[in-house]
Amino acid sequence: MEIDSEYAWLPPQYDVSQPPSFEASMQLASNEDFAENFVRTAKWCPDGSALLAQCENRTFQLFTRPASSSTSAKPSQAPDRVFAQPSPILDFIWYPTASPIDPASFCFVASVRECPVKLLDASDGRLRASYRIVDHRERQIAPHSLAFNISAERLYCGFEDAVEVFDVNRPGEGTRLPTTPSKKSKDGLKGIISALAFVPSQGSDMYAAGSLSPTLSNIAMFSEAHGAEPVMFVSGGPPAGVTQINFNPARPHMMYAAYRRHGAIYSWDIRSNVDAPVKVDVGSAPGIRWVLFMSKLTNGFGSPLYQNGKVSFFDLQGPDTPVEPSEEISSSEAEESYAALEFDAHGDAIGSVAFHPHRSLLLSASGSRHFHPTDASESSDSEESVDSEADSHDAGTVPTCEMRGIRRRGRPHPVTLDASIKTWAFDSQTALPLQLPQVEIQT
Repeated sequence: MEIDSEYAWLPPQYDVSQPPSFEASMQLASNEDFAENFVRTAKWCPDGSALLAQCENRTFQLFTRPASSSTSAKPSQAPDRVFAQPSPILDFIWYPTASPIDPASFCFVASVRECPVKLLDASDGRLRASYRIVDHRERQIAPHSLAFNISAERLYCGFEDAVEVFDVNRPGEGTRLPTTPSKKSKDGLKGIISALAFVPSQGSDMYAAGSLSPTLSNIAMFSEAHGAEPVMFVSGGPPAGVTQINFNPARPHMMYAAYRRHGAIYSWDIRSNVDAPVKVDVGSAPGIRWVLFMSKLTNGFGSPLYQNGKVSFFDLQGPDTPVEPSEEISSSEAEESYAALEFDAHGDAIGSVAFHPHRSLLLSASGSRHFHPTDASESSDSEESVDSEADSHDAGTVPTCEMRGIRRRGRPHPVTLDASIKTWAFDSQTALPLQLPQVEIQT
């Protein structure tokens, strides 16, 4: 059957032969009470018409019309909406079909500490539904990871030693799937379930769960049909906590994982031998934090390097032949590859990157807490001067806090070097103005 090229959709193409061009910049809303605010995570809406930023000051900030390179001045855009939360935000995820063109689907799920899981309207921040996770002390538990299954009918929430499953259409309580028999048991997947990812294949109900527990087998594969019983454990990674898991959308059998404070991305072929990775993508600096894909055609793999403000790209092209179970491959023998492209993106640590679903655009967000190195020395000098003053007092004087060398002071005040959100264009086509749906969002 011949497909009309006028209606054929092609994934965006990323040219990594040269660094991308700067496209636009977005700045967070000013907050006098929290001047050191920065972005923890930023994600495109599934249709690419908006982006949502999770911020350090307990807010979500929505940008519905990111600025484009059509203006030579490249002004920084402020957010269209700010949704304040009562406690620190742990994670969030867009509804899989979210779009401002369809108000019913334009929503996202948020995990806020000591609160039920929230389904929030992305147009005004109102609460649509809540999903309760309660421990044995009747305390609200906020999950550290969130994922929708392939059909978007169920929401999976990962927390300590368990995954809670909710029917999206039935708010309230869910079904708990323990990942370990008990806290004292050495079996199962122990610790905080920090990463969840479903195999991107319509005929599969498999998903991977990763734990922050620094063990060599802290990733397990589960099936929706089998419930809490793991299908298999994935081994061979470093003894570090898992920060993110993702599957290749063009080759769903390939699974990738990033680890806490570890400068490499590990990959496994889940069709066969999962006792050791088949490939290790090594960055030029430690601390890879986010794992994302470029497109279905290029099979690219992007990741920010946690400390130095650079973004690295890895080539995922490789043979599609599965590794036979009889072949033993250790992590030290796995193929190593290095970044195909690196470029300077920010002046601070990069906490998040995201690829536009329909354009050759990369979204990057930066910011972290910094303390002046002179704080400790100034405090030490002040205490020494107080001690010398106390020694000069008469012996009969009742000693005060100052005379005892006790200095009452507040916490060191952190600063942020670069708290910005930027977009980067990877080909000549993306230099054109970014055409987004002009949707009026009611206040």
